[in-house]
Amino acid sequence: MTERKVELELGLEDADDVEALRLAAARVTKQRPADLQHVHVVRRSIDARRGRVRFHVVVSLDPPRALDELGKPWPVAVRAPARVLVVGDGPAGLFCAWELARAGVASVVLDRGKTVQPRRVDLKGLNRHGVVDPDSNYCFGEGGAGTYSDGKLYTRATKRGDVRDVLEVLTLCGAPHDILIDARPHIGSNLLPKVITSLRERLEACGVQFRFGARVVDLDVQGGAVRAARLADGDELPCDALVLATGHSARDVYRMLHARGARLEAKGLAVGVRIEHPQAFINRLQYGAHADHPRLPNAAYRIVEQVDGRGVFSFCMCPGGFIVPAATEPTGLVVNGMSLKRRDSPYANSGLVVAVELEDAARAGHTGPFALLEVQRKIEEAALAAGGGKLRAPACRAADFTAGHTSSTLPTTSYQPGVAAADLAAVLDASGVAIAHRLRRALAAFERTMPGYAGADALLVGVETRTSAPVRVARAPVSLESIDVAGLYPAGEGAGYAGGIVSAALDGQRVARAILATLVTRTR
Repeated sequence: MTERKVELELGLEDADDVEALRLAAARVTKQRPADLQHVHVVRRSIDARRGRVRFHVVVSLDPPRALDELGKPWPVAVRAPARVLVVGDGPAGLFCAWELARAGVASVVLDRGKTVQPRRVDLKGLNRHGVVDPDSNYCFGEGGAGTYSDGKLYTRATKRGDVRDVLEVLTLCGAPHDILIDARPHIGSNLLPKVITSLRERLEACGVQFRFGARVVDLDVQGGAVRAARLADGDELPCDALVLATGHSARDVYRMLHARGARLEAKGLAVGVRIEHPQAFINRLQYGAHADHPRLPNAAYRIVEQVDGRGVFSFCMCPGGFIVPAATEPTGLVVNGMSLKRRDSPYANSGLVVAVELEDAARAGHTGPFALLEVQRKIEEAALAAGGGKLRAPACRAADFTAGHTSSTLPTTSYQPGVAAADLAAVLDASGVAIAHRLRRALAAFERTMPGYAGADALLVGVETRTSAPVRVARAPVSLESIDVAGLYPAGEGAGYAGGIVSAALDGQRVARAILATLVTRTR
């Protein structure tokens, strides 16, 4: 028989039973089980309220691809000298360098932060002592912001490139094989650092260079084209192309680009809080009678409500996770969520954020390319002050917030620097943009459909402001170069063209292919 895709359903007890999968596939395809030599899962999702596990499988006479066949074509030995600089070692930068190396083109990857192991030490300083290193934190360092924030790999950006290729490269570099089949794949913050290190080492073995502690402070622009990057230590690196993949929190880079004549545009984003619940409550909410089934993972959720023409929605939900300090500057406070591969924390947390558009910022007096950046900054500064220092976060019980009160007591939390009862509404509205009332009304709506969601045991922790870049670096639609600076290639989430690990990786690949096309044209 030829390869055929079929949809199967199995009960929770049979979810990991290969023979049960084979028998179910035989019934659907009307084949004898003995004739189905290879039945392998290509997509898996859970319909837990019905007590079923839905499998999408491929029934094939050929075995699934072996690990050593994944991610091809692989990088090859690159040709020196390297005339492409990749600024930023997050997914956009890494996959840009990987795509260039597949074609044998050398690059130098620069990152202001540290490799994953010494970066861990600085993260401990954040969590235990409230000390922010502006160059090494949850946002900056090897692998970018995603390295220590769960490693979620699901994306809607399926039209932007080959999502399967990105997942295969990550699996080749040590990610769990199940990311290739799960409907909502994630690696986990305990495993992703090893995957990122492996990816870097494979590139280094091909001749790609990496420099850490290399913060770019200026660009040499001559005749409307970038010629070199200047580092904080005074070093200057010449280039024919410079990929800017610095992530959504590199505010100094935005200022530098503006000074060098690159066109920047303010971009809408979403701001709000992290909401944290006992994970057992979310499991009951999502799984009902099957909540305690040992084969079910800790449950996730996704919610949205429209309030006064603006979306209020969950963001980066972390089942069995932790809230962490994600500040990049000592003058502000930001929180984010993460979880390990096992997702076995007793807490569930999610961003709960309100969309903020350009007209909202303008009504509050924020205009120009940095309008939304200033909204972020004002709220983060207010959060730091309300928390009382050392990255203690302002917090409030959801029921109190909805009622317009400040909490007198707070439940326990996964947030290690600690929380302080505060007027979260005042913090959220500190920029002049009305956020608190929309969040309050949305919580009331969620409580009606999910009783207990906005109850006394739900904790709001502020503030979640780094949901996306507040600025877009304008680029040409085909060449992907900056409209104003030739040879400058804005890429990934920080440039305003992605919204997560996979979409950023895809954008990095697109930029690499645009550079390759330009190099071919120039050498003809």
